[in-house]
Amino acid sequence: MSELLTIKLPILGDFDEIEIIEVLIVPGDEIEEEDSIIILESDKATMEIPSPYSGKVISVHVKIGDRISEGSTIATLEMTEAKHDKPVALENEEAPAAEKVTEKIPETEVAETKAFVGQKTVKIPRISPVKHEEIESNKSIYASPSIRRHAREFGVNLDLVIATGAKGRILKEDIKTFIKNSLSAVPTGGEIPVPAMPTIDFSKFGEVEVETLSRIQKISGTHLHRSWVSVPHVTQFDEANITELEVFRKSLKIEAEKKGVRLTLLVFMMKAVVTALKEFPRFNASLESSGESLILKKYFHIGVAVDTPNGLMVPVIRDVDKKGLYDLAQELASSAQRAREGKLLQDDIQGGCFTISSLGGIGGTNFTPIVNAPEVAILGVAKAKMQPVYQADGSFSAELILPLALSYNHRVIDGAQSARFTSFLSQVIIDIRRVLL
Repeated sequence: MSELLTIKLPILGDFDEIEIIEVLIVPGDEIEEEDSIIILESDKATMEIPSPYSGKVISVHVKIGDRISEGSTIATLEMTEAKHDKPVALENEEAPAAEKVTEKIPETEVAETKAFVGQKTVKIPRISPVKHEEIESNKSIYASPSIRRHAREFGVNLDLVIATGAKGRILKEDIKTFIKNSLSAVPTGGEIPVPAMPTIDFSKFGEVEVETLSRIQKISGTHLHRSWVSVPHVTQFDEANITELEVFRKSLKIEAEKKGVRLTLLVFMMKAVVTALKEFPRFNASLESSGESLILKKYFHIGVAVDTPNGLMVPVIRDVDKKGLYDLAQELASSAQRAREGKLLQDDIQGGCFTISSLGGIGGTNFTPIVNAPEVAILGVAKAKMQPVYQADGSFSAELILPLALSYNHRVIDGAQSARFTSFLSQVIIDIRRVLL
């Protein structure tokens, strides 16, 4: 017969209260004896609290950031079968002192956990269970304790893992996929070790407000950091005269409206970029993970950076070379809208050959975009502005000039190639009829 048992926090030595930095269980989880259920952190150590029994989690009584003390209720467990290797103290019995238990921790266990959290770690003994009523919990990452333990063993941040299980649950295969993708994006020789930034209490200098990064920001931040430290970046700057292109674009405005689309400059840039990629195939490539071969792509899928409320996203528009301006305009608008609404699927952001990041609608004179590895180049487009241009007859004319910034992987592309690429691209933009050649 099953019974409900409450798991409470045991004696923690000299600590009156200690903060919870991670909750490892959610209602419905099936946990095994000795599975960690929460992680506590003091100024000197990180402590994992294990479950004394196997069973099903009915409710969780705590959340991240709570400060708890001896006797605080952690969770309610439905236990169908007790599995004891040694006696477990009940609520009215005195729990063993934490300092006595820490002497029994194997050095290997402490060393492995220390590598994960960067601090000394101890494991608290079995905890006193008593019957208790159900209370709801609040948890945004769904993964079983065994999956969380597996992630900690490999140093994987579950915030960055894409879940494929039912109802957003993270599976073991998701951890493997994340590790595989992370390793494949790192060039031969691995990443350069970077010392961690020191922890600073900025509140002592004045008033502060803490804003938690969104899941997308965490994922994109990790990817951008990996790209920056593993790709030798160089940026080539150039300009394109888009005076005639703008006249042509505006002449199509009425026709585009009849088709229910809006022809932006970005649509023309996508077609121009494909023409340049055909002329310079090394820009439409990826470096093999071994670093010994270059994979030249025969398809033209263009990623377009989109600013969303949750952070930067890069939906991929496929087969740009095979689609007309109006089709691209419709697909681009649809992808951007789904990105802002958080409705992009995994397939929508994979398979890109080359990325365009346009800040023309916001402003600025120029910028240096970060290569979206494993791609080898990215084009930054700033805001166009009217400038005087010297003509052959000695006069000046007012022309609309578009700043371009091409960042590239110097392991694949050299300076001369990048200069030729931007020069060719500028000529295509100046006379968009070159797209037909």
